[in-house]
Amino acid sequence: MLIHVTRRKSRNNYTLLKRNTIQGRLTKQPYACFCLRCCGRREPRPRTVWLGHPEKRDQRYPRNVINNQKYNFFTFLPAVLFNQFKYFFNLYFLFLACSQFVPEMRLGALYTYWVPLGFVLTVTIVREAVEEIRCYMRDKEVNSQIYSKLIARGQLLGSITVYLFALQNQRVPADMIFLRTSEKNGSCFLRTDQLDGETDWKLRLPVSCTQRLPTASDLLQIRSYVYAEEPNIDIHNFVGTFTREDSDPPVNESLSIENTLWASTVIASGTVVGVVLYTGRELRSVMNTSNPRSKIGLFDLEVNCLTKILFGALVVVSLVMVALQHFAGRWYLQIIRFLLLFSNIIPISLRVNLDMGKIVYSWMIRRDSKIPGTVVRSSTIPEQLGRISYLLTDKTGTLTQNEMVFKRLHLGTVAYGLDSMDEVQSHIFSIYTQQPQEQPALKGPALATKVRKTLSSRVHEAVKAIALCHNVTPVYESNGVTDQAEAERHYEDSCRVYQAASPDEVALVQWTESVGLTLVGRDQSSVQLRTPGGHILNYTILQIFPFTYESKRMGIIVRDESTGEIMFYMKGADVVMAGIVQYNDWLDEECGNMAREGLRVLVVAKKSLTEEQYQDFEARYVQAKLSVHDRSLKVATVIESLEMEMELLCLTGVEDQLQADVRPTLETLRNAGMKVWMLTGDKLETATCTAKNAHLVTRTQDIHIFRLVTNRGEAHLELNAFRRKHDCALVISGDSLEVCLKYYEYEFMELACQCPAVVCCRCAPTQKAQIVRLLQERTGKLTCAVGDGGNDVSMIQEADCGVGVEGKEGKQASLAADFSITQFKHLGRLLMVHGRNSYKRSAALSQFVIHRSLCISTMQAVFSSVFYFASVPLYQGFLIIGYSTLYTMFPVFSLVLDKDVKSEVAMLYPELYKDLLKVRPDFFCNFFSPSLTGSIIMYGALLLFESEFVHIVAISFTSLILTELLMVALTIQTWHWLMIVAELLSLSCYIASLVFLHEFIANRVTLDVYFIATLSFLWKVTVITLVSCLPLYFLKYLRRRFSPPSYSKLTS
Repeated sequence: MLIHVTRRKSRNNYTLLKRNTIQGRLTKQPYACFCLRCCGRREPRPRTVWLGHPEKRDQRYPRNVINNQKYNFFTFLPAVLFNQFKYFFNLYFLFLACSQFVPEMRLGALYTYWVPLGFVLTVTIVREAVEEIRCYMRDKEVNSQIYSKLIARGQLLGSITVYLFALQNQRVPADMIFLRTSEKNGSCFLRTDQLDGETDWKLRLPVSCTQRLPTASDLLQIRSYVYAEEPNIDIHNFVGTFTREDSDPPVNESLSIENTLWASTVIASGTVVGVVLYTGRELRSVMNTSNPRSKIGLFDLEVNCLTKILFGALVVVSLVMVALQHFAGRWYLQIIRFLLLFSNIIPISLRVNLDMGKIVYSWMIRRDSKIPGTVVRSSTIPEQLGRISYLLTDKTGTLTQNEMVFKRLHLGTVAYGLDSMDEVQSHIFSIYTQQPQEQPALKGPALATKVRKTLSSRVHEAVKAIALCHNVTPVYESNGVTDQAEAERHYEDSCRVYQAASPDEVALVQWTESVGLTLVGRDQSSVQLRTPGGHILNYTILQIFPFTYESKRMGIIVRDESTGEIMFYMKGADVVMAGIVQYNDWLDEECGNMAREGLRVLVVAKKSLTEEQYQDFEARYVQAKLSVHDRSLKVATVIESLEMEMELLCLTGVEDQLQADVRPTLETLRNAGMKVWMLTGDKLETATCTAKNAHLVTRTQDIHIFRLVTNRGEAHLELNAFRRKHDCALVISGDSLEVCLKYYEYEFMELACQCPAVVCCRCAPTQKAQIVRLLQERTGKLTCAVGDGGNDVSMIQEADCGVGVEGKEGKQASLAADFSITQFKHLGRLLMVHGRNSYKRSAALSQFVIHRSLCISTMQAVFSSVFYFASVPLYQGFLIIGYSTLYTMFPVFSLVLDKDVKSEVAMLYPELYKDLLKVRPDFFCNFFSPSLTGSIIMYGALLLFESEFVHIVAISFTSLILTELLMVALTIQTWHWLMIVAELLSLSCYIASLVFLHEFIANRVTLDVYFIATLSFLWKVTVITLVSCLPLYFLKYLRRRFSPPSYSKLTS
C-alpha cells in the first residue's frame, strides 16, 4: 500500500517520512557493500541493535532485496548453454554441427546440422528467458513496495536505525522486533501462510516497556538496545533481550518468538512499529529457502537409457560399414563420416517433443473441471503419475477434514457424549444460578442431591479449565474493521470469530460456549468468560506456556480477579500427562477406549498455587527467560518443577471426520495395484480406527499391531512373530519403527512391503521422509506422498511424486509439492486419468519420434550398402530438416491428444492402471518395426526407379513421408479435430514446398520435382507405401485378435 502523506510534529522534534523505500536502503554506505564483497561473508554472530545511541550505530545490514532469479544479465546465456551441453545428448549434436567446419567430414550444407540444434536451443533459451522475466517482475513488485520510516528531524536517512510502520494487510519487509501497536488490547495478529504455510492467524506481542510509551515518537527519545541471537533458520523460536538504559532502574525484558515480526508475514490487524533486526540473506524466510531435490522422471531416465543404446547402435553400424571396406585408406575419417551420416539414429527433436508434451499434460490437468483448483508446480514429471506403486498419505487434513467436532467429555466416573450435552449444560446453569443457603444434614434423597451437586462442581471445574486453558482469541468484526470491543464491554455473538493456531482448541472453546461458558474477550494479560446469566468473569493471565511438538502440552497460570485464587491449568497428550497428574486407575484405559472410537484425546489437569509458590516460580522463570544460552532448556526445567501432582479433571475427545469420497478413492487406488501406507503423528488406536473407517484396511483383513519394542532382542522376536502372518495389515508406532530400522532395516522393509496396507502412528516428519527413501531404495518402485501440513513437506519432497492438499493447516505442503489438489478424492482422477494418459501418450510420442529416426537411418544404411559402402548422404539440406520438423512433427506431436479409453472408463476400471506397472515402455521392443519399414521403402525405390538416380530420392522420400503419416493415423485410438488438421497440414506443407520452392529444392537437393508430377511416380509411391504399411498392421491385427490389450476389451 502506497502512502503519500508527510506529517510533522515540532513538539516532539520528529518527522514521519511517508515515501521512503526500505528495500535496498539498509546498507549504510556504498563502500560497505564493496568491502563485504571483497572480504567475503562473515560468519553469523549475535548482534546488538542500538536505539538512541548515535555513536554506537555501526551495524551494517545486508542489502534487503528479494532475488529469486537463477541468472543475471551477464550469466544468463553462458549458464543456460552450460546447463544444456552438460548432458551427453546435446553435446553430441554440438559435436556433429562443429564437425561440419572440417572439410574432410562435411556431408552437406552447414544449416542441415545447425538449424535443428539452433531450434532446440532457441526453444530452451526462450523458455528460460520467459521464466526469468516473470520472476524478475515478481521480485520487482515486492522490492518496490513503499514503507514508512520514522526518523528524528535533522538525521540523514542513511545513518539511522530504521523503524517501520507496517500497516494492516501489508507485508513485513524485514525481520523485526515488535515495539508498539495501535490496537487497544496491545497485540496484533499475523498471517504467516507465506512463511510457514499455516492459515491460522498468529498472535504477536510488543515489548512491554515500549508499548507503554505515550506516543510512537517517544521511541526516538529512549536509550535502549536489542540483543539478538545470530541469524538462523528456525522460524518458530527466537532468543533475545531488550534493555532500556535510561529508566530507573534499567528495564531488562526477554524476547521470544511472540515479539518478532518475520519477513514475508502480513499484518492482519492494526498498525505496528518495529525495529529492523535482520535483512537480506539473513532473513529467516531466505535462510529457509532451499532448492528441493531435482526430480527426474523414470520415463526420462528410460529415454536417456534408450539414447545410450541408440548411440551404441550408431557406433556399431559405423564400424561395420568401415569393416566391410576392410579399413581401407583413412578409415578413421570414414568412421567419423559414418557417425555423422547415421546421426539421425538419435533424434534431436525427441527432448523438445517430450518437453512440449509435458506442458500440454500440465495444461490439461489445470483445465480439468472435475478436479478444480488443481495446480501443477512441476511440469517435468507428469508421466510419474501413471506408474505409482506406493502411495504414502498423511491422516489429519488429508484423509480427514481437519474440522474438529467435540464428541466426548470423560470425568472418570461418568462420560458425556453428544446425546447428553444438555446434561452438562444443566450442570453449568445450576452452578451459576444456585443461591448459597444454610442446609440441614442430608439423609436419604437429600444425599443424592448432594452427590449431584458434587458432580455439578466437577463438571464446572472441567468446563472452566477447558474455557481458560488455550491460546484462542475472540475477534469481533464490525463493518470490516476488527474491534475487540473492550471499552464498551459489549460482546455480540454474531460478530465473534475465534482465532487460533489449532482447530482442536477452537472446537473446545466452541463447545464450552454451547454449554454456557463463553469466551468473550482476551488480550495478553486477561481473559473474560461470560456465564449463562450474562455475568462476566475476569481472569488475569500470569503466564502462558505454549504448545510445542516436543512438549506435547500447553499450560496457563491465571488469577481469578473476584477471589484472588491462582490456578495452573494444563492440557496435553496422554503419553506426557500420565506422568504429571496424580495417580489414578482410569486414565490409560479410557484414553485407549476413546482412541479406538477414532477420537483425538486430550488430558486436562489443574493445580492450585499459593501466592508464595507463584512468586518463587516467577522469579526463577524470569531469570531463565533472560538467559541467552540454553534458554529453552532452562525454561523447560523451571516449568517442569511446577508440573507435579496435578489434579486430573477430565478427558476431552474431538473427532476429525473423513473427507468426502475417501473410501471409494482408496478402494480405486488399491484396485489399481497401489499399496497405501498411512503415516501419521496420531495415537495408535486413533490411527487404526481411521484406517478401518477409511477402508484402508478391509473388514475381513487381519491387522498385526506391532508391539512396542525398545531393544534389538525385542525387535527380533516381534519380527519373527510378524513373519509367520500372511496378507495382513501392519500397524506400528514411530518408536518401534525407529528400533526396527536401526537393527533390522532390510528384514523389516522386506516384510512391510509385502503387506497390503501399513499404518505408522506417532510418526515424526523425519521418519516419514526416511520411509519414502527406504521404499525407493529397497523396491525401486515409484512412490507418491500426499499431505497437507508443514510436517509433510519433507516426505513430499523426498517422494518421486509429491501431492499437496490445500487444507486448514495452510499451504506449506501444497507449495512444496509437485501437484496441488483441494481434496483427497481428486487424487483418483489425477492418477487414473491424467497420470495414465500422460504416460501412454509420452510412450507413443517417443516411439514414433524414434521410429521416424530409425526408419530414415535404415534407409541410409541400405543405400550405402548397395553403393559399395560409400559415406554419401541419401538426403541433404532442406529434405533432412523438413523431415524432422515441418513434414512429420505435427502429426507425431498430435499423439499427446490421443486416449485409448474415456475418462469415465479409466475411473471405473482402475485395473487398466495396473497394466502400466507390469510392462516396460513399448519402444524398448520396437526396433524391428522401423528397420523393416525403412528397408522395404529403400529396396522398393531401388527396384522401381528407372535410369535417373534422383528418382530414387523422390520415390523413397515421398513414400517415407506418407508412411509416417499413415502409421500415425492408424495408431490413433480417439480422433481429435486437431489431429486431422495436423495430418492435412503436414501433407499440404510437403506438397506446397514442392510446388512453390521447386527451383530452390532442385538447385540444392538431389530431387526431381518434375518427376513427382508424373503418373509413374504416383503408382510407384502408392505401391511402396502400401507394402511398407500393410505387413506391420497385419501383425498388429493378429496381436489384437489373439492377444488384445485390456483397454480394447472395454472399447469393443
